[in-house]
Amino acid sequence: MANNNLTSRSETGRFIVIVLDGFGVGQMADVPRVRPADLGANTCVHIFESTPGLELPVLASMGLANACGKEFAGLPFSPSATWGRGALAHQGADTFYGHQEIMGTKPPVPLAEPIQGALDEIAHALTMAGHEVSFYSPSSSGLRFLIVDGACTVADNVECDPGQAFNVTAAIDDLDFEEELKIGRIVREIAKTPRVITFGGRGVHLADLLAAVREHDGFIGVDAPASGVYDNDYHCIHMGYGVDEKVQVPYILGEAGNDVHLLGKVADVCANRFGESESIVDTREVLERTLELVAGPTEGFICANVQETDLAGHGEDVARYADRLCAADELIGRIRSAMRPADVLVVMADHGNDPTIGHPHHTREHVPLLVAHEGAPSGFIGERATLSDIGASVADYFGVRAPQNGTSFWLQVKG
Repeated sequence: MANNNLTSRSETGRFIVIVLDGFGVGQMADVPRVRPADLGANTCVHIFESTPGLELPVLASMGLANACGKEFAGLPFSPSATWGRGALAHQGADTFYGHQEIMGTKPPVPLAEPIQGALDEIAHALTMAGHEVSFYSPSSSGLRFLIVDGACTVADNVECDPGQAFNVTAAIDDLDFEEELKIGRIVREIAKTPRVITFGGRGVHLADLLAAVREHDGFIGVDAPASGVYDNDYHCIHMGYGVDEKVQVPYILGEAGNDVHLLGKVADVCANRFGESESIVDTREVLERTLELVAGPTEGFICANVQETDLAGHGEDVARYADRLCAADELIGRIRSAMRPADVLVVMADHGNDPTIGHPHHTREHVPLLVAHEGAPSGFIGERATLSDIGASVADYFGVRAPQNGTSFWLQVKG
């Protein structure tokens, strides 16, 4: 049953979550056993060590140095911060499951599958549905993927953990996104992977997709950032398994009549049946839109994902990562200044993506939990066992039923 006092109090308050995608603060304890390639990963520390003069004053004041366990000239420890660290309960280090976890889902154990084993069945199903399908093998490795209707590829995702997703990537100037979604749904019916991601952009064509093909250890696919699909009118739908929207906070809040706004990549990966979702990639644009909501009469839950940090990690581009962090830091400061006394802000991540680790994939790291709320006591709110503690805290704040997973920290920070 909802707590009516909390519900009444939060009529003029907002719970705001900003996810700095891929911004981890140190490898998890199980990395030597489950992900040895991530040994030594610490996205935050390594970016500062590699970027003399980098300053993030707002995140510093919120306790980022405290969370990563090391201070720098531009990132001092903060004795007044309210902060913690979050562990990944999902296997690997994944944006999709990281965000499902944040929203309160208990992460399912994923299946792993290279597309090579499913290609023939997918090709047959697409052909039977009337699509023009051809196999494409760009090298002597013998690895193949599909080209569909002359404008779309069906291949492995070569950015997330191997075997966790198939990508359906299209030049949507040449193939309407609704038609691409039909392809994606057919692939989803056959694939055993946790995700099928259907996406595309304008200003690119099949040749651009093929020029960005990458191979890694038996997996083959289009490097999405290198292909240019993110650059102009990006469209994306994630089709997952094992995720029930009805046990997540967007559904629970929306069902109870609370506003829900999802901005950035979280709009692509999380269901939001009753609220508003806006797919935005540019860091300034997504945080300026967040600021617009916070500075206005908007009520309810706001969650924004800053995707360009993660893209810089995939590109192993430390300078670009640092630049995006500076832009985010400035705008988070403006968002804090626009908050009402009852508002809560949490700045966090969904996994790591250390651009110095020697590979272009996500890294399995703890994430920072940096909390701003008027009257919140300073200090450590704990090593949280799951990112679902965010969703549980959101539900507690609004006085609605708890999501499937997580333990609230709202009583620790409400002041």
